[in-house]
Amino acid sequence: MHSATQTANPVWSLPVAVNDVPAHGLDLTVSADAQTREALRAFLGLPGLARADAAFHIARRGREGLRVTGEVRATVTQTCVVSLEPFEADIVEKIDTDFAPPQAADARRPEGIEEEAAMEEADPIVNGRVDLGALAAEHLALGLDPYPRKPGATFKTSAAVEKTSPFAALESLANKAGRRER
Repeated sequence: MHSATQTANPVWSLPVAVNDVPAHGLDLTVSADAQTREALRAFLGLPGLARADAAFHIARRGREGLRVTGEVRATVTQTCVVSLEPFEADIVEKIDTDFAPPQAADARRPEGIEEEAAMEEADPIVNGRVDLGALAAEHLALGLDPYPRKPGATFKTSAAVEKTSPFAALESLANKAGRRER
């Protein structure tokens, strides 16, 4: 699986070493500073990003893996696809991601087949670290509405468009024909 958590230069970076995660787990809450929010805003193509926060629970998964759960919350400015007006929206996106070290084929043991199969579907741990900022940015991007619509925005048609529609033209012809028959 290729994800933003693997990128070389993430716009939001909060690396955590696997060895720094205690056996009982680790809870972290982070907020993106103004410079990071601006980088995220530009990266995501948003008109504005007022807030980006993330809360994580990092737990050990097997001997070498991690499981990261939590959520990312943000207040973004998007452009309405109907009115083209900017509007604010709150994003809340759940996080539930497994991480595992890259597995070498000769390191596999028959007794750990189930754990290894699950680990193959996990994001990789790179150089003994996971990047929680990149994970938060990825989930923020996933939480954005691809077709944002300002509350109350509706599609409107003009009378000119309705008059030039094929059905309006047929109605006009039918009305003219009805007048001639009388």
